[in-house]
Amino acid sequence: MLQNDIMFSMKVHFAAVNASYMHTCLAIRSIESFVRENLPSGSNIELSVGEYTINEPHVDVIRKIAETHADMVLFSTYIWNAQVCENLISDVKNVLPRAVVGAGGPEFGYAAEKYLGKLDALDFVIFGEGERTVLDVLVELDKTGFTNQKVISSNALAELFKTIPGIYYRKAFIKSENDFSSGSDISRNARAAISFSNPRPLIENLDELPFSYPELLTDRYEPDNKIYYYESSRGCPYNCSYCLSSVDKTVRFKSTEKVFSELKIFLDANVKLVKFVDRTYNLNPERYISIWKYILENHNGKTMFHFEIEAEYLSKEALEFLQKVPSGVMQFEIGVQTSNKKTLKAINRSDNIEKLAENIRQIPRTIHQHLDLIAGLPYENLDSFAESFDFVMSLRPDALQLGFLKVLNGTSMHKFATENNYKWQTNAVYEVFSTPFMSFDDMMFLKDVETLVDEFWNKHIFDNTTKYIFDTVSPFAFFKGFCTFAREKGAFTQARRDLYWFELLHEYFDKMNLDKLLLSNLLRYDFVLTGKKGGFPSWYDHRYDKERHRELLEEKGLLHSTRLAFALTEYEVFDFDVSTEVPLENKKQTEILIEYEAQKR
Repeated sequence: MLQNDIMFSMKVHFAAVNASYMHTCLAIRSIESFVRENLPSGSNIELSVGEYTINEPHVDVIRKIAETHADMVLFSTYIWNAQVCENLISDVKNVLPRAVVGAGGPEFGYAAEKYLGKLDALDFVIFGEGERTVLDVLVELDKTGFTNQKVISSNALAELFKTIPGIYYRKAFIKSENDFSSGSDISRNARAAISFSNPRPLIENLDELPFSYPELLTDRYEPDNKIYYYESSRGCPYNCSYCLSSVDKTVRFKSTEKVFSELKIFLDANVKLVKFVDRTYNLNPERYISIWKYILENHNGKTMFHFEIEAEYLSKEALEFLQKVPSGVMQFEIGVQTSNKKTLKAINRSDNIEKLAENIRQIPRTIHQHLDLIAGLPYENLDSFAESFDFVMSLRPDALQLGFLKVLNGTSMHKFATENNYKWQTNAVYEVFSTPFMSFDDMMFLKDVETLVDEFWNKHIFDNTTKYIFDTVSPFAFFKGFCTFAREKGAFTQARRDLYWFELLHEYFDKMNLDKLLLSNLLRYDFVLTGKKGGFPSWYDHRYDKERHRELLEEKGLLHSTRLAFALTEYEVFDFDVSTEVPLENKKQTEILIEYEAQKR
């Protein structure tokens, strides 16, 4: 066979840049699976998927992409990976100079003209759902015989793009890799000639989408090392002004039969965590409860399912069903955002916070609850944010995420923020610096409060101490005072270990109008619960009696191996019964034998 007769396939590489190794990218997997299943027979196309992380060295990712020898590279973009994707796109054509480079996702999709204008190496941007758009692009390119060996002209590429719905592209293209100097006339002209083909209709029947994790049907996966994202619906009926999901109000569902069959794959594979990405999972009670019932009836004793819900709209039947759910099956993320009714109306959310709180309190503690607040919303100053914070903390969530408003392109919040003199980051992640209601200093103060909330609430290291504090004083008042104290001590200037935070909180007790003896006892109890200590810090009053430790081990039948028994337990004496719900009412000397997890097993 002559060299000119050799058939070259078109190689297409889907590139995801995840936040960490644990994450998976549902978008590129869904698109790649859809394209693979729907390519016409005889198509000369090879597909590959690469998942990288924002923490990988730039040159390592470029090298991996280059080794695919791809004719087309497609990136999935979000606010948190936008800068990394920009850098990668800029260099892809340095190593694959003839490759066509495209991007999609909410970040580039809603700011296509911006990114096509600043990135000469970017040839096109997909707006909206990508499955059918990518399929159409590849089918049409395949007809031309496009590969690195037979390059399609830039004018022909432009003509092709304009016939395919859902694409932003340049009418005038850079003609060769030698024309990439940012100051050249051809580059400036290319940036000025951006066009959009036509809107693409949404995929109405989501059952057309194949399962996005085919490796789970093989033995080529690590069930404990990945988070698997899953969607049973697309779209959102609500109109939250800061959220891009509100742009697509057409909610479409997979059939429950399809959902059940796909959940069975996760359960059979014993994966550790499945996160539903449905923007609001609990829309149709009959449907969403049937999915919960399927999970409960078929649960494998291992897989945790995560749902983002609107707790206010949980039905009576749903709340009754949830009482049956044991620990380790479900976790809920609930976006409270604020308790300020004026703010809620301004961002187009329901202001029925009373119903929201009532329903959250009815969710059993066997279901992990992650509640969200957003700082920087309209009409929310530091005082009203404090009220929102205390409202959420009164519900005692397992985790409180203190987030900060992002002013996203394509949202109604962008228009409001522009008209009302908001200040925010110029580039992704577009986080607010200041508002007419909250100063830059206020926002930075809340940044430090966020650090303390993660350390002293979300990690559950200080549970006994904070329970007493928050049962007695306003949680925000505590964090506000403690944050001011921590700033004076330079606590936020560098990374700190847990031991430091124990010491700092103990020092802060002198500033608090609470029972200091009880506080010290509770902090000691939290400290020893974190694990066996090689030694004790200076603030810790260790009251140890080795013989009494041995006696308690014998009484509990734990003295099978003296060395291990002492190594896996701790003996301590307290001035209160710190293990009770109300230790202040149980002031009596109490000895406790603490068994660590390895001993319990």
